[in-house]
Amino acid sequence: MKVKYNFAFFDEGSKREIRRATLKAVAIPGYQVPFASREMPIGRGWGTGGLQLTLSLIGREDILKVIDQGADESVNAVNIKKLVKKTTGVETTDETDKATLIQSRHRIPEVPLKMGQILVLQVPIPEPLRLVEPSEYRTKRLHRDKEYSGAWLMLFEQIIKYGTMATGADHPVMVNDRYVMAPSPIPRFDNPKMNYSELLILLGAGREKKVYAVPPYTKVESLAFEDYPFQKENFEDKHCGLCGKTGVYMDELVDKNTGQTYYQCNDTSNCLKTLNEERFYNEDL
Repeated sequence: MKVKYNFAFFDEGSKREIRRATLKAVAIPGYQVPFASREMPIGRGWGTGGLQLTLSLIGREDILKVIDQGADESVNAVNIKKLVKKTTGVETTDETDKATLIQSRHRIPEVPLKMGQILVLQVPIPEPLRLVEPSEYRTKRLHRDKEYSGAWLMLFEQIIKYGTMATGADHPVMVNDRYVMAPSPIPRFDNPKMNYSELLILLGAGREKKVYAVPPYTKVESLAFEDYPFQKENFEDKHCGLCGKTGVYMDELVDKNTGQTYYQCNDTSNCLKTLNEERFYNEDL
């Protein structure tokens, strides 16, 4: 028997409730808005927060792109894409510049995003103070009072121990000079992309039942000290072993045959696009 779903899986009341929480999040940049996280046909922790945002916002004319740590073809990305397509019938794409709605886990695409696009980031732990304060009641009071000494102390301890800030991902940011926010586990390389970006960035945590946002043209600064400024991962002297691209976030890999280390673009669709452009250029020559 063929199962019939409502458009975008949810009933209309559920979508309206999630949209109301999203509107509040957009109105107060960086503020964590609680919402009634729904049961999903995937386990919590596999992107249910981002998926609920996507399903509540997507329209019939949208073009969807889903990526997981830079890859369009990973298990998580493929299955989320299948679920959304099955319940909406919308067009999907691997090309960042063609997508109107992008759901991502742990990366912001390399291709500069523009006005009119929406980026939905999956978030496991939305509270940037959770490592220093386990109580939800107390973290809410700390945000109310703009008391973020715990976040600064966490970075200071890293400097004392390692000689530098050692946040490999999810480095906390200050949004609109008001709220300290967890940017989801994106690498430090992606943090500057949030600052005064042209697109709307939404962040959803299904297990923690929170949604928050960075509206277009919003100030986003990574926490850092004057004598220990924020530094993103440096790939200036590296190039992709496939497409030759430089200045992008790369994965460090080891050749099984030779044991030599090489680098490859983390954003697989951007890498493939560069390869196709070079092939087309060489054929014209």
